[in-house]
Order: sequence, then structure tokens, then C-alpha cells
Amino acid sequence: MVPIAWALRAAGHEVRVATQRPLVPAVLESGLPTVAVAGDHDWQRRVVAASSAKGDWEGWVQRVTDVARTGHRMGWDDLHAYFEEQVEHAWKHFNHGLVDGLAGYAREWRPDMILWEPFTFAAAVAARALGIPHARVTWGADVWVRARRRFTELLAERSPELRSDPLRDWLGAEAARFGADFDEELFTGQWTIDQSPPSMRLESGVRTIPARYVPYNGPAEIPDWLREPPRRPRVCVTGGLTARGLYGADLLGPALLDRLAALDVEVVATVAAGDGERPAVPDNVRLVDFVPMDPLLETCSAVVHMGGFGVMSTAMRHGVPQLTLPKLGDSTVRADLLRATGAGLVVSHDEATPDTVRDAVARLLAEPGFGEAAERLRRETLSEPAPGAVAAALEGSAAGRSGLRAPAIESEGVPL
Repeated sequence: MVPIAWALRAAGHEVRVATQRPLVPAVLESGLPTVAVAGDHDWQRRVVAASSAKGDWEGWVQRVTDVARTGHRMGWDDLHAYFEEQVEHAWKHFNHGLVDGLAGYAREWRPDMILWEPFTFAAAVAARALGIPHARVTWGADVWVRARRRFTELLAERSPELRSDPLRDWLGAEAARFGADFDEELFTGQWTIDQSPPSMRLESGVRTIPARYVPYNGPAEIPDWLREPPRRPRVCVTGGLTARGLYGADLLGPALLDRLAALDVEVVATVAAGDGERPAVPDNVRLVDFVPMDPLLETCSAVVHMGGFGVMSTAMRHGVPQLTLPKLGDSTVRADLLRATGAGLVVSHDEATPDTVRDAVARLLAEPGFGEAAERLRRETLSEPAPGAVAAALEGSAAGRSGLRAPAIESEGVPL
């Protein structure tokens, strides 16, 4: 969301980032003004830790991943159970304190538009309460809206006495406190800003504003070694910060690095051990806790990652062939979409071994088709509207308060 926020500021508009207090330092690092409107929802401790203690965490992750992949084809019982579980164990917690905080601040500051990330439904309630436009900014494949569309189709087919909608029950009650009614826009936004190129964008049935992905890695100094051209093909290996935060350690281990080092490559691995100890690695492997992906991937010939949106999108922007080892949520869907473009390979994380990963990377480096497809995907990514164009479209919408004034940049995705 940072490049879009800065595009709005560059166009002369006032921008405020309203968030929970623990995120304030991260927002301040972006240079954007922020206001804390809620405390810490503490989801990691209250929900993840509790689920792990009961031995249900992996089961929950798998159920969410199943819906991401096949929710648009699931039956009533499975989808109802999914929305019931998500509301109770995730979305309520994510929005804890935010509904009142955002609505109160919005009444105080009177914004002309609210942009929100896909699980901050409190923002949609606040926008509805004030009667102002609002748009959702995605950070991945739009699998949740796709599953929701399937759910509402099945809901309409049921007799009235058998209809049950956990999302409506919860979010509708929150909206009613501010004199607002529930409709699907509280879940989808009036518009969706999608930062995936067309071949990587799902058709979700919502009004979509396409946007070019622009990497934001936070404040970081480019190390001296990264300023020097690599002497051999450089391969990046990263477990991603999201998986590290959920599991307490990276999900890619030293054995994988040993196998990759057997290739004639230079490996840069953003891998940290859970206990903080550095594993012994071959001479052609460089271990770093963190390095900004944008300047790193610009120098790489291949990347191995877990399917996170930021790493995948940055690699697409630089035309880097990718090996995806998906495990969580919509990463499996993004991996399938990437494979369909020809720009990468997929090995399920649970089925990956050091040898299969090494062999897949060897293919990415040796077979020119992967590089050619990655170059096509790079051109497609860079042809999408820049944040400045997105800001102009939002500006027209906020001024008119009725529909976008730049329909030429609206787009549909690819159905699966």
C-alpha cells in the first residue's frame, strides 16, 4: 500500500495511515503520517498459540489453504464451516478495537476516501457510516472473494429457514451500531485495487482497478557485496518473513543450501535459524538475516521462495524465473498461476527435498524457456498502470462520490 499512498501524497493529497499501535513504527519507517486507532489484537498469542497448543494449527492452515485453492467449487457445508471459523478465530480478532477506532477517527478527520487491506473490514464499516467511497487493496490472489461469491450462490439456493451466514451475522451487527446495513461491499470494497498483472489475476467478479506492483522493502541499506556484479549465476533462497513470524523460524533448512551449492552458482539465502545459530554452509553460500528483495532480485538468475506475494511480485518485475514451494493460504494459487505462465516451477513445500529443489533450480537456469516466459511476465507487469495513474483514478472517484472516472484502467482477471 505504501507506493499508492505516496502517489496520492505526490499528487498533493493528505494521507493518514490508521492502524493498530504495534504497527505504528513500521508505518513511520515509510515516511507516512500515522495514527493509532486501536491497540494490539494479539492474534499471535491468543489464537495461533492456543491453536498450536491444541494441536490444531496445522489443520487450520490446511483448511484455509483448501478454500484458497478450491473454495469456488466447494459445497455448502465446507464453505459455511470456513466462514464460521474465519470469523470467530481470525477476522473478529484482526478487527478488534478497529471498528470504533476507525469510525471515530474518520468522523474527526473526514477523509474523502478510505483504502483498506483485505481483512480490515472495519474500514469498510467506517466508510459506510460516513457515506464515503472505499477501495480494497489486495496483497495476493483474490481467493477469499472468489470463495465468498460461491458461498452467496449456495446461500441463495437454500430455503429461508436453512440460511445461515456467519459473516453477515458478525459484520452486519458491527455496521448496525453505526446505522449502516450489511451488503457484500463490506467484504469486497466498492472497488478492488489489484497489483497482479492480468495473467496472475483471478476473476473475482468485483470492479477491479489494475495497478503496477512497486516493491517496498522498508528502510534498508544496500550492502557493498550487492553492488558488485555476481561472478556466477546468483540464486536467492528465502523463506519469507510471514512464515518466519508464524513458525518462529524459516522453513528452508541448511541441507537445501548444501545441495544448491553443488551447482555452479552463488547462493544468497535470507535464512535465520530458530535458535539464532548460524549453520555452517559452503563457501558459495551467503547467509543474511534480511536484504531488500528489490535490489537483490535485480541481480539474480533464479529465486526459491515460499510463494509470498512480495517476493513473487518483485521477481516478476525483474523477470526472474522462480521456484515456488507453497505452503500457506493463497500461495498455492499464486504458484499455480505462475507455473501456467511458464515463468517458474512449483514443488509443494511438504513434498520438497533438497534434491528435488536442486534439480528444479538447475532446470530454471539451463532451460531458456523459463527466462523467456519470465521476461514476458516482466513486460506485462511493467505495462500495468503506475501508482500515479491509480491515484488519479481514485481522485476522480473521491471527487464525484459516484463511480470511477477512469474506466479505461478497469480490468478483469483470468478465470480458473
